[in-house]
This record gives sequence, C-alpha cells and structure tokens, in this order.
Amino acid sequence: MLNVTGAQTVWTGTGEELAGADVQCGDDGRIRSFDRTEGVETLDAAGCVVTPGLVNAHHHLLQTAFRTLPGTRGVPMAQWLPTMAAAYTAVGVDDELAHAAASAGLAEALLCGVTTVADHHLTWPPLTDGGVAIASATATAARELGARLVFVRGSARDDAETAAASAAAIAAALVPHGGVTDDGVVQVAVGPAGVHSDSPDTFRLMAEVAAAHGLRRRTQANEQVDVVIAAERHGRRPLQLLAEWGWLAPDVTLAHLCDLTPADLALVVESGVTATHAPGCDLPMGWGVAPMAALADAGVTVGLGTSGGGSNDAGHLLADARLALQVAPLAGRPVSAREVLGWATRGSADGLGRFDLGRLAVGARADLVCWDVTGVADAGVADPVAGLLWASPGRRPRHVVVGGRVVVRDGVLQTRPEADVVGRLQALLAARGTR
Repeated sequence: MLNVTGAQTVWTGTGEELAGADVQCGDDGRIRSFDRTEGVETLDAAGCVVTPGLVNAHHHLLQTAFRTLPGTRGVPMAQWLPTMAAAYTAVGVDDELAHAAASAGLAEALLCGVTTVADHHLTWPPLTDGGVAIASATATAARELGARLVFVRGSARDDAETAAASAAAIAAALVPHGGVTDDGVVQVAVGPAGVHSDSPDTFRLMAEVAAAHGLRRRTQANEQVDVVIAAERHGRRPLQLLAEWGWLAPDVTLAHLCDLTPADLALVVESGVTATHAPGCDLPMGWGVAPMAALADAGVTVGLGTSGGGSNDAGHLLADARLALQVAPLAGRPVSAREVLGWATRGSADGLGRFDLGRLAVGARADLVCWDVTGVADAGVADPVAGLLWASPGRRPRHVVVGGRVVVRDGVLQTRPEADVVGRLQALLAARGTR
C-alpha cells in the first residue's frame, strides 16, 4: 500500500476538494480511502495540490520522432500531410521505431503528469502480421514505463478489409478478453483518420470489428482538409457523412471539431458522441478554436488531447489545458480552470469509456499527480487549483503515481532512465540517416 500524505489540497475531479487529506492506494492499484494508515509506504505531498492523473485523449505517439520537421510549420494541411508521409517513408515505420517513439512520448507524458495516453496510430507499412508487432511494441513501451495506453488502430487511406483484419488481430493479441486488459493498463480502440482519407467501407468494417471485440470507436472531424474534401467528394459536411455512415453514436469520440455550424453542433449534441479538444494542434494548424464550451453546455462530454508531434511538438497536456482556458472566450464564453481540468481528467477518461480513470474516488484506479505549489511561480496565487493552469506554463509535477506505483519521484522518472529513452530514439534516427 501507499499513502500520499500531507497534501495542501486534493482536487478529486468529482466536485470535491479535500484540504489536507491523504490518499491511500491499495495493493490492488485502486484508491482505498482518504485517511492515513500507519506503517505503510508514504509519499510526501507537502505543499502540493494533488489531482487525478491527466488523460491525454488524442495523441499520435509515432510523431514524437518527427517534431519540428522543415515544411510542417505554418502550412496548409494539404501540404502538411505529404510532407509527414515522406518523412515516415524515409525513416521506415516498424515495431522498432514504434517502440522508441512511444517510449519517448510516454516518458514525456509521465513527466508532465499524464498517466494515460490514447495513441491514434495511423501510419502502417505493408503488413505481414496484421500490425500486431507495432501495436505490441507500443504496449510494451507503456508497460516498461508504467503508463496506461489506449492503442487506437487507425487507418488513413488503407485498404478497408486489410485495416479491419488488422484491428481484429490487434484486439485478439492485446486485449483477448474484451477492450481493456484486466489491470487496466492497455486498451484497444479503432479509428479511421476521417472522412477525408477513409471510405464508407472502412468506417463500416471498423465498426463491425469494434462491435465484435467490445472496442470504442474514435475518429477526427472538421479538420481543414476534412471539410474541403467532404464537400468536393460527397457534397456534405463531415458530420453529415459520419451520421450517414453510423459513426455518430455514444461509443464514438470525435477529435478536433473546429468550424462547427449550428447544424453540426446539433448533430453532435443529439448523437451522444463525446468530443476531444486539441487546441495545441488546431491553433498552429490554422483550424480555429473548437467551441467546446458550447458543446459542454449542451451536455456533451468533453476531453482534452495534445495530438501528435507533427503539429503540436509537446505532449504537455497541462500546457494545452492552459491554452484551452485562454482561447475559450474566442469561441463563445470563458471557461474556468476547474472546468478545463475536468476535461483533462474525467472528461477524457469518460470518452474512452474508462470510468475507473480521471477521478480520485474510492475504487478508482490509483492514478494521481502531486503538483508542487510552493515555488516562486505560485507566489501570490490566491487559488492554487486555478493556479495550476494560470501560473507556470511549463509546470511539471513533483510526483506521479500510476496504479499505486510511484513512476515519477521528485521530478525524476523511476521506471527507465530518461537519458536511455532519449538516446535510443536519437540513435535509431541517426542510424536510419535522418538526424
């Protein structure tokens, strides 16, 4: 067992804030109580605000190996896509690269207070094993580091039957007894990239795999190129197509959702889908500010994601939460820090169907973050919970706990040497002639 003790405040993500409470983590990796137990291991959280582990609901971990590439900054998506594709081809996407890139992305996530990452993997070489090696390598990286992973078997212009067969093979290999492993560490979902790249057949077959294996569904909607191609090819808006193709439903999460018309917004609200905000991608790509406050006001569950290193070169979800807080008035109304923290924790988790994550409650997974608020960046802050977002844009946590296990202690990754994670990715890229 582990007692997280001495916190200034425990923000539970469920509407409660417990001043001076301890958090007791049981041997089963779940929260047992908010009382202190003597004679067990303790983790000093004095001077900290404790929150649930952040949940990054939309990432592309492979892109961790492709950050700040020439030709990918300040360009239209129609130019960005082939530039990234050429980079993938030059390096060669395989299980070795997937492991190294995921290790770096997940290590960064943990060091930034993110305990769960949904990895929408869209780039596949010709497959001989159904993509199981790439998916397994990514899952192995998560287990080595102590992070939770949602591996989304994506598709981008892939053959529909090949993509569906691959999704089924990955689900059978990684989560043979349902969509999530018993320990809650690995989850599998399916997710075409969007109507701009994938056919109705891909969406239909992926939905059949999801139904057969108990998987969640995820896709992207209303990216710049999405809107243009949907109009050119189909004479529809992207969300109209998703409705026609059976992909506006409560088991579906939609990322981005920029440039929503009133009719678009009504479709989202009526369908029961959940939404993922990714302002750290949407703004630099020029797509605008998604109206997440309006969706939340209408009852839509809203989560938060960073997207990948090709568009948002940091996996720092708290920094993107701060950005979401700052730009929200441009898309309707101001939002509070607590509301956005809710998106980054409970909202993201609920969109994944993971009601055991994103909150500090008895029986929930013991994933939590201790944020030190005693430094100069927090001097004069009247509300330390709000200050997590408003103050110190590059804030990193003191401690991170996943399933009752300390994976970051005093700002240092405990599960693998950070230098080893960095060195392996850099060496691999150098060996393949790209660095």
